[in-house]
Amino acid sequence: TKRGNNRIVMYFCSLIQQAMKQYMYKITPRVSRHNLLLAAACMWLVAGSMLLWRSWAYFSPVSGWPWLLIVSFIGGLLFFRGMFLRISTKHINRIREMKIERPCLFSFFNLRSYGIMVVMISGGVGLRTSHLITLPYLSLFYLFMSIPLLLSAVRFVTAWLVY
Repeated sequence: TKRGNNRIVMYFCSLIQQAMKQYMYKITPRVSRHNLLLAAACMWLVAGSMLLWRSWAYFSPVSGWPWLLIVSFIGGLLFFRGMFLRISTKHINRIREMKIERPCLFSFFNLRSYGIMVVMISGGVGLRTSHLITLPYLSLFYLFMSIPLLLSAVRFVTAWLVY
């Protein structure tokens, strides 16, 4: 009968779904919550270091460059204080309060933060390739952005050490 066939199909679909779920759980890279803090620190460190390297590579003295470097550095500190301190604290607390003991390696960010990261990376690449801002001034922006990323890495390492 038609109803019996539907039940058989539904049963096999549920078996396949359960097998896929178990397989995905098996192949997902997992770490302890403690080491997830270190993974997040590494991600922030890599991103901040890349921007700092680009800042160094693109820098060339322009008019008033010592002041521009100071302003970029102080601006980066203020940006960390105004935004990244809150963001990193939120992620540290979220990781510490996770119910699962061995979460996915990539769960140091939530989906919204990954979206923001994609927008920020795309914006940086877009600025660099569009040539709207000359490289010496773009290097100052990269310095400005590297400071909060590197300080966030320090916060995650500190959280990892005292966990």
